[in-house]
Amino acid sequence: MTKAVITFGEAMLRLSPPAFHRLEQARSFEVKVGGAELNTAVALVRLGRRAYWVSRVTDNPLGRLLACHVREAGVGTDYILWTNEDRIGLYFLEFGAAPRASSVLYDRKGSALAAIRPGMVPWKAIFAEACWFHVTGITPALSLSAAEATEEALAAAAAAGVPISIDLNYRAKLWSTEEAYRWMHKFVQQAQVLITTEEDANKVLRIEGTDYAAVARRLAETYPNLQVVAITLRENPSVWRNSWTAIAYAGGKIYQTRTYEVEIVDRLGAGDAFAAGLIHGLLDQDVQKGLDWGVAISAIKHSIPGDFAWVTASEVESLLCSPQLRISR
Repeated sequence: MTKAVITFGEAMLRLSPPAFHRLEQARSFEVKVGGAELNTAVALVRLGRRAYWVSRVTDNPLGRLLACHVREAGVGTDYILWTNEDRIGLYFLEFGAAPRASSVLYDRKGSALAAIRPGMVPWKAIFAEACWFHVTGITPALSLSAAEATEEALAAAAAAGVPISIDLNYRAKLWSTEEAYRWMHKFVQQAQVLITTEEDANKVLRIEGTDYAAVARRLAETYPNLQVVAITLRENPSVWRNSWTAIAYAGGKIYQTRTYEVEIVDRLGAGDAFAAGLIHGLLDQDVQKGLDWGVAISAIKHSIPGDFAWVTASEVESLLCSPQLRISR
C-alpha cells in the first residue's frame, strides 16, 4: 500500500454567526471543523494522496463530531489518541467586510492536544508507514508539553528518514515571538521544507531581506538543511478581494508561478491548502509543480466555505491550464 503523509496538530470546532453578524448579535452559529495540519491532510486526500492526522481528542459528543468530519473528508483517524479528559477547543469566526476585517476569537484553553506529552504517540510505528511529515508552529505553541511532543515527533521522523515540512504559522494569541524563536529555530533545523510568510520569517526566525526572494535565500543560508523554502504572498486591497501567489527557493533558484485575483468566500485554510499542493508536487520530485499546485488549490479554497479545501485534482489542473469563469455545464 502507498505510504501516507502524516500530519500532527489540533482541530477545533468553528462557530460562525450567519450573514455577517457580529458575535454580539449572534442567535445561531454555523458549525464547521478546522485545524491547520488537519486542513492540509484533507487537501492532500483531495489531490489523491493518503494522509493520516495524529491528535489527541476528547471522547465525548463534540470529539466524535469532529472525528466524523475527519473521516468524511477521507483522512485516516487510526492515530487519534482518545481521552476521557480535557475538552475540544472552539473558535468563533466573525466575517467582516471593508473597513471591518474578519476576526477570530479562540476558546481552546485546556484542550486535549494541549495536554499531550512525549511518550503518548507511537511515532516509530507511525513513521514506518509514512512518506512525509507535516506540522506547523501552532502545535508547539499550545503548551510546553505540546512543544516537547512536537520535538519528539520531529526527532522520530528524522530517525526514520521521513521528509519533514514545517509551516511557521505564527499565532500571537498563543505565544510570544521570543517563545516562538526558542522552539521554531530548533525545529526548522530538522526540516527539509519550510513554508512561511515574509512577516512570520521576521517575527519568528528573525530573518529580514530587501524582498521576498532575499528572505527566502537568507532562510536557506541560515538553515542549510532546508531544500525548499516557500513564501506565500498576499495583497489585500479589500477584505473580500485579494491577490494571491507564492515563490519558492530551491537549489539556488527562485521559482515563481501565476498570481490569482481571488474573491474571498472564506480564506481560512487557504495557507494549509497551499502546503498540501506544495507537498503533492514535492512528492513527485517537482518543485515547480508543487508551487503551481499549491497556489492553484489555495486560490480555489478561497471560494469555499469552511476550513477544508473541497477541491478535486481535475479542478486544479483545469485552473492551471485555462482559468475561466464561465458556468460549468
